[in-house]
Amino acid sequence: MLTVIFGRPGCPFCVRAKELAERLSAERDDFSYRYIDIHEEGITKADMEKTIGKPVETVPQIFVDQTHIGGYNEFDQYVRENALLSEPTVN
Repeated sequence: MLTVIFGRPGCPFCVRAKELAERLSAERDDFSYRYIDIHEEGITKADMEKTIGKPVETVPQIFVDQTHIGGYNEFDQYVRENALLSEPTVN
């Protein structure tokens, strides 16, 4: 399972998404992730909207196996619903 997180510096939800992905990566052999700094990569809001297919107002924007999940809250919910961690996340 490959997760891609599009985020930006100084974004607390981006940090939380990355931390959750790091926990998953440490706990599961079948999980890996890539964090993409949209400012560093020159990715614009319009670029994200084109990729996702709908308006984007916030980051992070997270994809699991090329399927758009949403932001941090949706990613956390996805992890919980699919029981991907041995211990639940703490909000």
